Amino acid sequence: MSEEHRETGTGWPQPAEPGRPSGPAGEPDPRPDAPDPDELSPLAPVEPAAPEQEGVPEPAEEPGASAAGAEPAPVSRRLTSAGAMIAVLLALLGFTLVVQLKTTSTDPTLAATREEDLVRISSDLDSRERRLRQDIEALEESQRQLRSGEQGRQAALEEATRRADELGILAGTLPAVGPGLSVRFEGPEKAVESERILDAVQELRGAGAEAMQIAGADGTAVRIIASTYFVDAPGGGLVVDGRRLTGPYVISVIGDPATLRTALNIPGGVVASVEEAGGNVTPVDSEAVEVSQLHAPIKLEHARPVS
Repeated sequence: MSEEHRETGTGWPQPAEPGRPSGPAGEPDPRPDAPDPDELSPLAPVEPAAPEQEGVPEPAEEPGASAAGAEPAPVSRRLTSAGAMIAVLLALLGFTLVVQLKTTSTDPTLAATREEDLVRISSDLDSRERRLRQDIEALEESQRQLRSGEQGRQAALEEATRRADELGILAGTLPAVGPGLSVRFEGPEKAVESERILDAVQELRGAGAEAMQIAGADGTAVRIIASTYFVDAPGGGLVVDGRRLTGPYVISVIGDPATLRTALNIPGGVVASVEEAGGNVTPVDSEAVEVSQLHAPIKLEHARPVS
């Protein structure tokens, strides 16, 4: 076996590579279609070039990625959670504002009140304002008279007498007469119990009542002052300042009739509560209501006037 057969290992001689023709003295091939000597051999395999996609940019490497292929930080997830929390807080704030506006703009008591009742309440407030203005003017006039020198002593004496009379009426030690109401309470014991009669007295006093007394069916009367108490008597009736009265009851009160009537007829007031329990309240206007029942003067044990 020849040396060429042993070199290929197949038993066939290895084909000789085609020689590159050249010109004389090793010059390049003068043929026009001669291949460039720098190019690869046409028999060498050529790797296909990757197709270029026009208009598609290459993906940029994220700044958070590492060379070892670590995952980027969850930035988008953090932004989404913060946005959701802000949206929830804004929704709660809007709901709170809406509820507050609805609560402050709506008064259930006034919304359920009839127009006639609102007119009476407004008239009551106007009457109280006029009465307070008159009191202010009277006090200012008294102050001017007391400071007027020679007439001050006489004015002071008259003012002291007037104040003593007013305090005597309030304390129940002096009788009184004037315009007002006679309010009659009748019905079952539950309708005219002590709690309802006390509510009526407080409403009348708040409306400007200057003197009051209560009388029972037998004509027994008790003067109502600041310390008067009302208790349900065993077996029916009332105990007023230690004296027992039986119904129906009549409260005589001196004051402005229109204002006193308005105080009794306010929504949910005395008249409404008594009628709801099956009773009846009948106020009657009068130009001359007499409050003649007197209260015994209170004996002071510790207090004395300062001279």
